Amino acid sequence: MKKLRAGALQTVTFITVIIALLLASFLILAHTHKRFRIQTNHLIEMVKLTDKGIGHSLSNNIIIKDTITIALFDEDYKSLKVKRDFWGLYEKVYAKAEIKQKSFDKMALIGQSQGRNKIALFLKENNHPLVVVGQTKITGDVYLPKRGVKSGNISGHSYYGSTLVNGKIKDIKQFPGLGFHMLKHIKSFTAAHMEKQFDVESLDLGVRKAINSFKNKPKLAYSNRPIFLSEIELIGHIIVQSSAKITVDETSKLNDVILIAPTVEIKENVRGTFQVFATKSIVVSKNVRLDYPSALMLYGDYNEQDLQAKHLLEIQSNAQIKGSVLCLGKTSSSNYNVQLKIETNAEIEGEVYCEQNLELRGKVSGTIYANNFITIEGGTRYQNHLYNGEINAHELVDEYVGLVLDDNPKNIMKWLY
Repeated sequence: MKKLRAGALQTVTFITVIIALLLASFLILAHTHKRFRIQTNHLIEMVKLTDKGIGHSLSNNIIIKDTITIALFDEDYKSLKVKRDFWGLYEKVYAKAEIKQKSFDKMALIGQSQGRNKIALFLKENNHPLVVVGQTKITGDVYLPKRGVKSGNISGHSYYGSTLVNGKIKDIKQFPGLGFHMLKHIKSFTAAHMEKQFDVESLDLGVRKAINSFKNKPKLAYSNRPIFLSEIELIGHIIVQSSAKITVDETSKLNDVILIAPTVEIKENVRGTFQVFATKSIVVSKNVRLDYPSALMLYGDYNEQDLQAKHLLEIQSNAQIKGSVLCLGKTSSSNYNVQLKIETNAEIEGEVYCEQNLELRGKVSGTIYANNFITIEGGTRYQNHLYNGEINAHELVDEYVGLVLDDNPKNIMKWLY
């Protein structure tokens, strides 16, 4: 019997150990791949579940601020919860999926799809016809009072178009209205200190930059004195509120935030995406650009007894707003003042909703919902007159998502972060 050398035995042992390590590494690698594949599949499934939750909120009226659990009819280690709320003028929906100890969530602003319903104008029935004058152009279908539309004359200027309306003319049966929950929310937003209504964290405007995810509590910067936003960047889940006035200048950068004050002034050349809520006045100066989905909302009843009050939302020339512009509140038949003024060369891309008096000299690419038009020219006030204004519903893209006013389908306006 031939004896093996000690060196040969060590070699065999070494090879055996190497093979064992390789086999163990292979088993560990296979196990890791299996776990990774399972986790990947779970992540993909959670993403699909959150999409399902968002989709559920688009087709079902979930009670505001309620969190509901959607039945999955699947393994009990999975769950899907959805919550609906508001962020300013728009609806916000949050969906969270969980599988075992892992979770994934999504959040989006949602609104009403405009689709291919190219409605240019809804004009309330006030027993007055719509009178078009000058270079006025209306493109798209319109819903008008029974007295319809006619041409008119202002300061020697007649109507210069060949067709009064480039679209179908229909009698208005019912003026579209904002929902109960939306109106309640708007009223609460403009009535009191946000800290008394919402669970918020304080924000010091002494910082130069603040970013807050929508998954966190909203941050609130509040003052009972005027606030001047200059050389500051605010992004996300942030509310700025003053009990006096807010002024925004062009050195500020505001994205997705909300401004609340009795009076808000947006200086020339401001760029941003934000929402404004005011009760006395809003001034949007020349060359301002507010990107989609921005919103301007003036809320308050017209008081003809208070001659000193300036209740006006004014959009000056060459300003451009992509989103929603609203003027809400009670009015009267004796109101001949302007509460919403869109000046020459100003442009709104979206919708204008006015429950009081609107003077349109600029252009709206989208839809106008108006109680009454007023034109002031040469010291004379003309009721339900459109002078050199333009409404073109066809220029609004089919994918536009905006205010929720009726039962039209909802869609995603913007994904939040």
